[in-house]
Amino acid sequence: MAPTHRIVRLTVNGDTRTAGVPVHYTLLETLRYAMGLTGSKQGCDKGDCGACTVLLNGEPRLSCITPVWEAEGLDVVTVEGLAGPDGALHPLQDEFDLHGAAQCGFCTPGILCSAAGLLARNPRPTREEIREALSGNLCRCTGYTKIYEAVEAAAARLGSGDAERERGERKEGVS
Repeated sequence: MAPTHRIVRLTVNGDTRTAGVPVHYTLLETLRYAMGLTGSKQGCDKGDCGACTVLLNGEPRLSCITPVWEAEGLDVVTVEGLAGPDGALHPLQDEFDLHGAAQCGFCTPGILCSAAGLLARNPRPTREEIREALSGNLCRCTGYTKIYEAVEAAAARLGSGDAERERGERKEGVS
């Protein structure tokens, strides 16, 4: 008889985690239902909406169509892992808030992960490069202008060093 479950070992948001999951589970199902990380959203289940996007070794990946075993040995970062270890928001998260770039928030975790992947490989993207990087993420509430502006502002902060200074000030309790 074929096995119905398997043990997976993942590095998620810097922590090594182990879970027993059904053999057919995707990375999304494992993150949400076996590991309790519900930031990545289960939308279309076929890779069309981008709400489930996470980072695998720094690159955006649709977790709803990624078999969980493909993530073993890779570094998985979810939206929960974007914030600093001290809880300080990632500049993308902060700028989304400041620019009103999220309405219902369902698509936001996937967009944040796609944008974080972009900024990691291209710290000074053009509007067109941002548009292309986020083209697999659907938002039905805001339109995209505020989202693009938030990514541009986060890129500017990261490029100027303001993000690191602000994280340090927040950690020390200075506002």
